[in-house]
Amino acid sequence: MNIDESAVLERPVIKKKQDTRIRQGKLASKVITLAHGGGGKAMRDLIDDVFIEAFSNPVLNTLEDQARFELSDLAKLGDRLAMTTDSYVIDPIFFPGGDIGKLAICGTVNDLAVGGAKPLYLTCSMIIEEGMKVDTLRQIVKSMADTAKAAGVQIVTGDTKVVERGSCDKIFINTAGIGVIHQHFKLGANKAQAHDRILVNGFLGDHGAAILDARGDMNLESPIESDCAPLQDLIQILLKAAPNTRFIRDATRGGIASVLNEIAASSQCGIEINETSTPIRTEVKGFCEILGLDPLYLANEGKLVMIIPEDESEAALAALLSHPLGVDSADIGVVLEHGRVGRVHMKTSFGGKRIVDMLVGEQLPRIC
Repeated sequence: MNIDESAVLERPVIKKKQDTRIRQGKLASKVITLAHGGGGKAMRDLIDDVFIEAFSNPVLNTLEDQARFELSDLAKLGDRLAMTTDSYVIDPIFFPGGDIGKLAICGTVNDLAVGGAKPLYLTCSMIIEEGMKVDTLRQIVKSMADTAKAAGVQIVTGDTKVVERGSCDKIFINTAGIGVIHQHFKLGANKAQAHDRILVNGFLGDHGAAILDARGDMNLESPIESDCAPLQDLIQILLKAAPNTRFIRDATRGGIASVLNEIAASSQCGIEINETSTPIRTEVKGFCEILGLDPLYLANEGKLVMIIPEDESEAALAALLSHPLGVDSADIGVVLEHGRVGRVHMKTSFGGKRIVDMLVGEQLPRIC
């Protein structure tokens, strides 16, 4: 399959629109009050001084009830529209390696990118608890703005609600995203074939371990940082090197174990992974042993599970290793030609095999 490089790596071109809106006053309060969700001047000042100040772009600044785009501009970048949405309720809202704002942008960008889409536009809706410090909100919003800029996307519309103390835990964020997909990319969990290789782009379980440690349940001498990161550039490089890639998924809640079980069920195949080649930090392994957790089920926010045709797997791995977010990438297993349909198992370091089932319940709640 021949793919025009510019079609894969081109950044979105967004037409300039004149911003004729007159800015309102500055936010005076140091904490969020119910008035900031009431629709009056206090709310307008909050939107101007916190959100518009950080997210400013021609589409957002008009403050219409919807963001408007030229369909012809979208058509220049792809053949199909991709859309996703997610809500973030993580506890704590700040953690080593990120915060709820960075997580919201990365999660939505990655959900678009794993389908082969070029992420373009995001929405942002916030439910804020009365009493939150404005400086804390500014920090979260700045993190969102910085991450969106790094990911090459724009936040173009949103909504703000303020609820009474105790009605939510500090802040909840919902983001939706729109992207476009080039016609050559048709990825799916049902497309795995015998002999396909299974790749990941680095150490697994870091996010889940970082969140649990940040809650104060452990006191690690070497704190583990979340792997939270936007992966759209890494995915574009992968698709250029391996254009017949079958499937990509970011292994969030349920970890890689849940993703692999989804593939095995959807493709009606068996999957085998190798413990010795599956990258997990020594600290995370020790952390899990102490708490009785399995790192294969821990959440990740910057790690991909990829199903690659055997004849493209070496090129795919080389491409991943060339990117900063893929320097610890590894080939961890294979889709079996003969194996129990829908079953995932791991070859252990002792030479045996163990079943890797779908996660039942939740190892760790409010992880994202």
